[in-house]
Amino acid sequence: MKKYKVAVLGATGAVGQEILGLLAERNFPAAEIKALASARSAGKKIEVSGLEYTIQEATAESFRGVDIAFFCAGGGVSKKLAPMAVEAGAVVIDNTSAFRMDPDVPLVVPEVNPEAIFQHKGIIANPNCSTIIMLVPLWPIHKAAGIKRIVVSTYQAVSGAGVEGMNELTEQVKAHYLGEEIEARVLPVSSLDKHYPIAFNLLPQIDVFDQDDYTKEEWKMIRETHKIMDPDIRVTATTVRVPIYRCHSESVNLELERPLSPDEARELLAQAPGVGVLDNPQEMIYPQPNALSGRDEVFVGRIRRDPTVPQGLNLWIVGDQIRKGAALNAVQIGEQLVGER
Repeated sequence: MKKYKVAVLGATGAVGQEILGLLAERNFPAAEIKALASARSAGKKIEVSGLEYTIQEATAESFRGVDIAFFCAGGGVSKKLAPMAVEAGAVVIDNTSAFRMDPDVPLVVPEVNPEAIFQHKGIIANPNCSTIIMLVPLWPIHKAAGIKRIVVSTYQAVSGAGVEGMNELTEQVKAHYLGEEIEARVLPVSSLDKHYPIAFNLLPQIDVFDQDDYTKEEWKMIRETHKIMDPDIRVTATTVRVPIYRCHSESVNLELERPLSPDEARELLAQAPGVGVLDNPQEMIYPQPNALSGRDEVFVGRIRRDPTVPQGLNLWIVGDQIRKGAALNAVQIGEQLVGER
């Protein structure tokens, strides 16, 4: 079996460490794994899944001899270093927004459009986490009944804002119970001057506001759905940050081209790759984010008709943002790239 030299850029972050763990857990055929980060982390040792890695500074020279490079250190870093990695001979699987809408870069969810992987010119883009989690279960429905319109409201975990977002939630909950002042420094957007608490709160803003007062996160879901699945689907999104650590949840309303009953949808989704069905209202069984952290599958429940449109369906979707929403999707792309899965 051929072995590959692998690099993980952003190895000190939540997604980078998840990728390192998945490479070991899924027996990725790696002869060597280089853990890369910024100069300030160089020399630091981290342990993931019982394996120790020494962080190296990411430079153009870091990618000499590397076959596959997973990038998860921010869009600015990707724009600077990804072309250098490609020039050095690596295929870059990029987990940032830097190249997602580039027409020459495949945007891939392996359960949806795996054929796009092999159309790359050195860079393959990992979609936004909320897009991945939505499209894994919507693709089999689209194939069976044709989706005309998607209305999605998301309930997104603080892990989407990185380790800083997760730490801030913890600090704010502790401050609340100690009767101390709650400080907000990260959310909704760390780079902005104004911040709000996330503990015991909901923030209907993820990323900055953009065209038509939609946030960039909302536009990502719209545009990425068009690029990955079908440009003719009408999509509208409202994205909300909630005080949950890892799992994103999404309320999705569909208008279909052809009839599909809730029972038919359940049967279809139960057989779909990467999907789990938890849907028994009589027994109060439905996906819950606190129970599904660390799971590979995207889970679906509350499948029911929408009687307000001719072919309407409602779904409740939950998936781990760090895992399937980021790291696992990237590793699955790598596995298909080397012919392992």
